Amino acid sequence: MEVSSWDGTLSSRDFQVAARAFAENWKQYNPALPPWTWVPCLKHPSRLSQQQGYLSLEKTCLLGLSKEHDQADVDEEEEPEPVDDATLVESSCPQVCYYDFHIVYSDSYRVPVLYFRGYYIDGQPLAWEEIENDLPSCSSKVLLESKWTFITQEEHPHLNRPWYKLHPCGTGEWMKLLFLGDESLAKKGVEVEQYLVSWFSVVGQVVGLRVPLEMLNHHKSCN
Repeated sequence: MEVSSWDGTLSSRDFQVAARAFAENWKQYNPALPPWTWVPCLKHPSRLSQQQGYLSLEKTCLLGLSKEHDQADVDEEEEPEPVDDATLVESSCPQVCYYDFHIVYSDSYRVPVLYFRGYYIDGQPLAWEEIENDLPSCSSKVLLESKWTFITQEEHPHLNRPWYKLHPCGTGEWMKLLFLGDESLAKKGVEVEQYLVSWFSVVGQVVGLRVPLEMLNHHKSCN
């Protein structure tokens, strides 16, 4: 599809294709990190054609620095940490807090949505103030300045429990701008498998999850 005639959204079927490709590529380019897994679910058990699902990254630990520490690193102009040094690792330490991340398709907005929750090792949920302290220092600025990126707490569409999510309002619009602004993407048109990688390269930064450049460039270099 030509980017100029595209509205920036994704069909439910294409989301499933993109999600599985994303999980495979994540495993290939992030072998030391926890994998994303596809969780199937039946929205209407009597209709197999209505089978849906979501991507899940479970029981992970955000190793975020304090805002002051982040600023010190910038001031000292140190080399940026390579992606393989991992902002995300598994941990069994009882003092740390765990996070679950889900990428869920929104039927209303026709785009992927990032859901997440934080909790202690005993399952007690973290307060928003505690979660905010674990987010990268740049997140506060992004959430304050961006008219398209803000966090709300709503019921998870498949689990029926309250989770935080990055609201999908405007996702289609900025995804189209993202493809139009990248010459290699604009030339090739809208590719389903590239969609989720490009989308996550933006929203993942808000919660400290980064896409390796090798993974981001993989589909751009294909064909």
